[in-house]
Amino acid sequence: MPVRPRQEDRECPLSATIEHIGEWWTLLLLHDAFDGYTRFDQFQENLRISSSMLTSRLKTLVADGLLERRPYQTNPVRHEYVLTELGHSLRPVIVAMAAWSNARLAPAQRSMILVDAATGEEAEPVVIDAKTGRRLDDSRAYVFTAGPAASPAMRARYTPPRGETQL
Repeated sequence: MPVRPRQEDRECPLSATIEHIGEWWTLLLLHDAFDGYTRFDQFQENLRISSSMLTSRLKTLVADGLLERRPYQTNPVRHEYVLTELGHSLRPVIVAMAAWSNARLAPAQRSMILVDAATGEEAEPVVIDAKTGRRLDDSRAYVFTAGPAASPAMRARYTPPRGETQL
C-alpha cells in the first residue's frame, strides 16, 4: 500500500529539492551540464545511459526549469540542453555533495577534486552563512524553525515548547 506523505513533508524545502534533483541520473546529468556538456549524444556517451532514460530525464529537467532546450541545427533539427539560471544555482549543492564524499576518502583515492581554475590549488568547499561567514555544519548553532508559510504541522515540528531551545 502506498504511503501518503505528511503535509510537512510536502512543504519541506528538502522534499521539494529531492523531487527535482533526487534521482541518480538527474544529478549526473546536471554534473555533466556544469562541465559544459549540452548535447544529447554527449550526455549519452559520457553516462552510458539508455536513450529512453536520457530523454525522460532531460524532459523533466526542462519542465522543472533547470535546463533549456534550444535548437542548434536546422536540417535535421537538433537540440542542445543549456543550464538555466535556476540550473546554475544548483552548482554549489553538487559541489558540496562531491566534497562531502571526498572528505571520507584518502587524497590518493579521490577520482575528482575541485581546484581553483587560475591557480590549480585544491579548494575545500564548505557551506557558510552569507551574513556572518560562519560554517553551517554546527547543528547546535544553526537550527531550522517554522517559516511564515508553515502549516500547523510544520509549526508544531519546528516550534519548541515554551522555555526550551531547539537543538
